[in-house]
This record gives sequence, C-alpha cells and structure tokens, in this order.
Amino acid sequence: MKNYTYLNPVVTQRADPYIYKHIDGYYYFLASVPEYDRIEIRKSKTINELFKAPSVIVWKKHLDGDMSELIWAPEIHYIDKKWYIYFAAAPNKEVTGITFNHRMYVIECLDADPLTGTWTEKGQIKTGWESFSLDATILQHKGKLYYIWAQEDRNVNYESHSNIYIAEMENPWTLRTKPVMLTQPLLDWEIKIFWVNEGPAILKKNGKIFLTYSASATDENYCMGMLVVNENDDLLDPKSWKKLEKPVFKTSYKNKQYGPGHNSFTVSEDGMKDLLVYHARNYTDIEGDPLYDPNRHTRVQVIEWDKDGFPIFGEPVMDTRNVDFDSLRKK
Repeated sequence: MKNYTYLNPVVTQRADPYIYKHIDGYYYFLASVPEYDRIEIRKSKTINELFKAPSVIVWKKHLDGDMSELIWAPEIHYIDKKWYIYFAAAPNKEVTGITFNHRMYVIECLDADPLTGTWTEKGQIKTGWESFSLDATILQHKGKLYYIWAQEDRNVNYESHSNIYIAEMENPWTLRTKPVMLTQPLLDWEIKIFWVNEGPAILKKNGKIFLTYSASATDENYCMGMLVVNENDDLLDPKSWKKLEKPVFKTSYKNKQYGPGHNSFTVSEDGMKDLLVYHARNYTDIEGDPLYDPNRHTRVQVIEWDKDGFPIFGEPVMDTRNVDFDSLRKK
C-alpha cells in the first residue's frame, strides 16, 4: 500500500489555498499572499515540491479604483481549454457597515501554460446586487457551469457578513440565472464573533456533491461546515441540499492547529486519494486583527470515506516539515 505522506505546512504564509491538478500532471497552487496585492501561481509535479517551487506573478492590483486593495482568495479553473482565475478585490481598506467593499472578478488566459501566458481582465462578476462578495468557486457538472460564492445581503440576515449562493453561468464571466441562497450563518458555531458562511469548495464523489464552507471569525474559532446534494437533483433548488448541523473540521488543540478553513480539494499524485487542502495557524496568541496575521499556512491531508459515501476529514494533522516558525512570526 502506498504511503501518502505530505509534509505540513505545504506552503508557509499562504492563506485561502487552492491546489488544482491539471491533465498535464502538474499541481497548480494559488493563495492569498500576506500583502494582499497580487496573484501568484506556482506549479510542481508533487505536492511536497510546492514548498520550494518558484512563484510567478500573473496579475498585480491596480494603482487605484475597484481592484486596488485586499486581493483575496484566487482560484484557478480550466474551462473549455482556457484558464480562468477568480478572485475578490476592494477599492479601499475601509469597512462599510459590517464588512469590507469587495467585489468578485475574473481574468482569462488562452495560452497553454498559465504561468507564462497572457492574462486578460474579463471584469466583475455581476450577481444582481452590489454588496460585499468574495470566495467564488466553479462547479462543472453535466455540461453546465455553476458559480458558487459568498455575499452579504442584509435583507436576508442583518447580522450576517456573508451567505453562500449558487447560479448557473452563461459563460465563465456572466451568470445565466438569478442567485439562489444555499446557506446562511445561524448555527452557534457559525456565528462566533462574526456571522460568516464563506469559502465554498466542491467535492464530487459517490453520486453526491459535497459543498464545504468556512464559518465564524478567522482566529481559532474558524471551522468548516458542509452541505450535500445528490448529483442528479436540481442544484438550483435549495431544498435539494442538506446542511449538516455540526462542523466537519475544526481546531485541534491536541495537534496545535487552530482555525482550519477556507479549503479546497485535490487528488494524490497517483489519483487514488482525495485530499483536503486548507489553511491553519499553529498558535492562538494573535496580535491585532487576525486578518493581518500572515501565518495562516497551507496544509494538506488525506480524506477517508465512510460506509455511506461521506467524507471523513478527521482533525488537522500536526506540523511535520522542518520550518523555523519563530522567524516567520518575527517578520
């Protein structure tokens, strides 16, 4: 039996990680950088090699205007033989009401290699109303393209920073249908300090589609919840989706991993194992706003499956890579 051993952290000081294994055999890695000012891609043949793989900057924030601050959570997707990166950006660092001023954007690359190709801005993804919105992901299913994201709607829940929505897409930068809300933060573990449902991620397996998301504040309270739908059901009907009442992945005090979340999914090098990709800190004593603490490191671990075909995430694993964490905290 193959030993699936991954050195954690996979990459240091990279939050909101997204790892995609392409048909060329390479892993493509994107994440929020601590400066929140650019989009980088790195690639390697193995996950462990991502640690030292060179980063290539493919897009930088604008000097001013809509995409000039707080570049968050980029994801790369391959759609109809073209590359797309979805991300959120703000015009400033101000908080309006209870949230920042993010909107969602997409850039496109027609070249084979996204690290050396030319990227073109396709503009803002318009959802039907203007409010704090972020963390978009893409679901390709049965010939249709779906957009899933987090957005504030104070008419739905006045206390909520973000709910999670889904819509079918006309093309990779335009929605075809009106947004449908799948979940809002109402459970006690979703509303610790902040009322948040964000960072949706998709895992398809065993005739089901699993949608994980993150909840609560970005300190040790941060954790993951999950929705599930049968693959043949109407994905745009919120009644098709079942929401689990308890978190599926949360802080492990035993393993010193705190606030795991904003995950994505990939597969092992041989394609035999599904992998959970997420960020977490290895300490709780955060000075100032957790958002500006750079030490949410990217981590990966193997997913197991139960007899009903549901994922078992377990708990965040211990750090195993030899890293000078003290020096990272002093930067």
